[in-house]
Amino acid sequence: MTRSDAARTASLRRSTSESTVELELDLDGTGRSHIDTTVPFFDHLLTAFAKHSLTDLTVRASGDTEIDAHHTVEDVAIVLGQAIREALGDKAGISRYGDALVPLDEALAQAVVDISGRPYLVHGGEPAGYEFHLIGGHFTGSLVRHTFEAISFHAGMTVHVTVLAGRDPHHIAEAEYKAFARAFRQAKALDALVEGVPSTKGAL
Repeated sequence: MTRSDAARTASLRRSTSESTVELELDLDGTGRSHIDTTVPFFDHLLTAFAKHSLTDLTVRASGDTEIDAHHTVEDVAIVLGQAIREALGDKAGISRYGDALVPLDEALAQAVVDISGRPYLVHGGEPAGYEFHLIGGHFTGSLVRHTFEAISFHAGMTVHVTVLAGRDPHHIAEAEYKAFARAFRQAKALDALVEGVPSTKGAL
């Protein structure tokens, strides 16, 4: 059986003393989403990811946001990465690689994705001090890179994200997520010309 014969879906739950996350996704969806992480700006980013990657995504999460949004955001990113990896299955028939260059007003971000089985993140270009900025009063700029780290590691993907221009922290983060989504959309796509796993090793 090839992956084109099987549903590329996953449904996962993760519960710790810091958060509870329930997540469902369909890699062959239309971009529909129902997101409630209790962290509004992260909801916004995940909605953009689903829409622009054509991934149907449902997320329900709660956690100790009275302490910090960090735990809840990190755990959602971990589960998202795990779900992507599970839904990809043996990766037979996928394009494997994707790249995108996405603007949002003055911001411009580039993302390149390799569904390689090897977790690696290269991330740069955000303005000095960006990591300390509060977006929406609750989401620190540092969490953008941190979520890409968690997703990449747990999905087993090589991801490069570079901010090429930008001033507004909201625009920068959203451009990064949309670029990542568009690159992932290409990489996960099933290619009729690909026979088996797109690797000379025979496995990803």
